This record gives sequence, C-alpha cells and structure tokens, in this order.
Amino acid sequence: MKNKIKRIGVLTAGGDCPGLNAVIRAVVKTAINEHGLEVMGIRDGFGGLINKKVSQITEKDVSGILPRGGTILGTSNRDNPFKYKILKDGKPEFIDVSEQVIKTIEYNDIDAIITIGGDGTQTMSLEFYERYGIPMVGVPKTIDNDLGGTDVTFGFDSALQVATFSIDKLHSTAESHHRVMVIEVMGRDAGWIALHSGIAGGGDVILIPEIPYKIENVAKSIEKRVKKGKRFSLVVVSEGAKAEGGEVVVKKIVDDPSMPIRLGGVGNKVGDEIEDLTGMETRVTVLGHLQRGGSPSPFDRLLATRFGYHAVELVVKGKFGKMVAVRGNDIIDVSLAEAARNPKRVKPDGDMVKMAVALGTGFGM
Repeated sequence: MKNKIKRIGVLTAGGDCPGLNAVIRAVVKTAINEHGLEVMGIRDGFGGLINKKVSQITEKDVSGILPRGGTILGTSNRDNPFKYKILKDGKPEFIDVSEQVIKTIEYNDIDAIITIGGDGTQTMSLEFYERYGIPMVGVPKTIDNDLGGTDVTFGFDSALQVATFSIDKLHSTAESHHRVMVIEVMGRDAGWIALHSGIAGGGDVILIPEIPYKIENVAKSIEKRVKKGKRFSLVVVSEGAKAEGGEVVVKKIVDDPSMPIRLGGVGNKVGDEIEDLTGMETRVTVLGHLQRGGSPSPFDRLLATRFGYHAVELVVKGKFGKMVAVRGNDIIDVSLAEAARNPKRVKPDGDMVKMAVALGTGFGM
C-alpha cells in the first residue's frame, strides 16, 4: 500500500435501493473538496473490476443525483470474483478471478476502495482485505436492514415507506369489501420490513422468517376479529416466512452461486390457506421490486450522505477493513468481519414483537 492516498475507487454492488446515488455523491464531493483526491467509478459492482470498467468521476458527474433512485454506477449481485461464472464446453463453471481484480486495481492506480452494499458485498470486501491486503472500506446498504454492526442501513426507510403506504391503500379496500388482504413484502431471511410496516400500517397478522407460523393460528386470529365485528383483516408476509416444520416457498432455482434460490409465492400460499380455513374472500398483493425503486426518503438521503462522508474520512485516516455504521445518532466504524459475519435478525422475544402482540397482532405462533 502507498503511504499517501491519492485516488480512491467506489462501487455499488448487490441489489439496488434508494440512497446509493446519495452515497456516491457524498464520496465524490468529500474526496475532491475536502482532500483533493481523485475518484474512480467502478461500473456494475465487482464486475467492473473483473472486466476493467473503471473511469474517473467528477463533481459534474454527481450533480443532481441526490434524489435519484438506483445507482449511476450500475450494480450486480452475480459477479463474485471468487466464484465467477464462465461457460466451459457449453456448461457453467465457477472459477476464482480475484487476481484479475487486483490487476485492474493496480492498473488504475487505485489506492483504496469504498464498497457500497449488503452482506454479500461486504463479505467479498473482507476477503480482498484479508487475502490480498486491499484497502477496503464498506458502506452498509440493504432494504432488508439485516446487516450486522449497524442499527440501520440506508434503503430500509425508503422501502418501509413503500410497504406502509401500500398497506394503507389496501386497508380501505379490505374494509369496504370485508376481505382478507395479504401483502407479501421483501425479507428473505429477516423480517424487518414486514414487522415495521405491519406495525406502522396496522397489520392484524405479521409473518416473518424468524417466527415459523401455524396457519391454523393465523386463521384463528382472523376469526377472532370477525367475532368482534371486524369483518376484514390485513396480513403482512415476508417472502422468507415459512410454516412451522416447513420450508420457504421457492419460485425458481437459477444458476447463481451467490443466490441460487429465488423466493416468491408465500403470499399466495398463505392467502389460499386462509380462504380455505375461514371461508373469507382473500386477495393477495406482492410488492416485489417496487420496494427497491424510486427516490430515497429524506432519512435515507441524510443517512447515505453521512455514510459517504465518513467512508472517505476512514480512507484518509488509513482505517481499512472497516465499515461505517450508525449507533444511536452517531456514525461509527466497525470491522468488516463484524458486519459480514453477524447478520441482524428480528428477535422473536424482542421489544417490537412483544409490543405488537400486546396490541393484538398475531404472528401465527
């Protein structure tokens, strides 16, 4: 590693979410204005380092991007340099191309890299830091809010707003038609979106990956409401929710070493079972990628900007192998190992679940 940082790289990897551009903007502006550094934009996640898609980005390039969703750098959740997919004799094979990444970094005279992403991204950043000594600083991004080491990730608040707004919309039609409305939200392994939006939107039943449900108990919660004269119910379901003793509902299996299983369909499964058990008309809405798109909320814009600024400060101070994080109102740094290896899950006996139960929300337990 060089003694003085002159040029930094920045990439966005994993699933897109609102706030990525706000981080890029903060990184570029802080690096140039505060420290006189050059910034190299790495296109399409780690794929840009594999395929040599690197170019300088300036203040002009980040002008006006603060409220924009997505990422001007592009992203990918497939290009893992340690398990990179190629075709050999017409068949997929996964190889280690990490040394090509090192060559790209050296060719472009990049002294440190800021990686903006979730657990997969930070796991790869950690491996480059530990195996090759590449100066890495992470920024926590994921709508699922499941990354370790930080109270919250940017992108979560924006997704939460979309989910809560949708629940509000479905509330009025459920009440008018005396129906059960099932809303499937994202949340593969962690139920933060379902839990928070379910509470904020007045969900009557919330099903999350951390609490396996019994469909009979879900039906009982709905029937209990009917006996009280409440002829409709709202059921919020994480895509990774599963019945007690059962498995997640899989939409399809794809040729992707990082995430071969694509979830989808639990909302329809739960909806059909509720209708069979209660006799109530049940409709299902799957929010899907609506939760990822669009302009970031003011909270996410501010958090993403704070993260971008502090990430550059870590680089300048030579504090590598770290990820910026928020604890309370403070921005701190934690090790990439803590972030990548300790995913954050909803605690079944935690305060949020206890509060929801006290308010009459069912979890199918």
